Amino acid sequence: MKTLCQIISVLIGLFAAFCMVVGIIPLLGALQWPVLVFCVAGIIFGVFPERKIGLTINIAVGIVALVRLILGGGAL
Repeated sequence: MKTLCQIISVLIGLFAAFCMVVGIIPLLGALQWPVLVFCVAGIIFGVFPERKIGLTINIAVGIVALVRLILGGGAL
């Protein structure tokens, strides 16, 4: 079960990272809001396994997405 949680967390983190990179393009900043939701889901799955790679990916992506939202005023 822990291995499955780790795989799910990493996959969610990679998907969120891809969406975050797309959301860095000007006028697509609102895409960061769903990225934060995916990051929270990935963090929840990433807490359970012993190896924390999924947790690390999701926290890093979440921080970058949050900074992008703050710099863009929440939408742009």
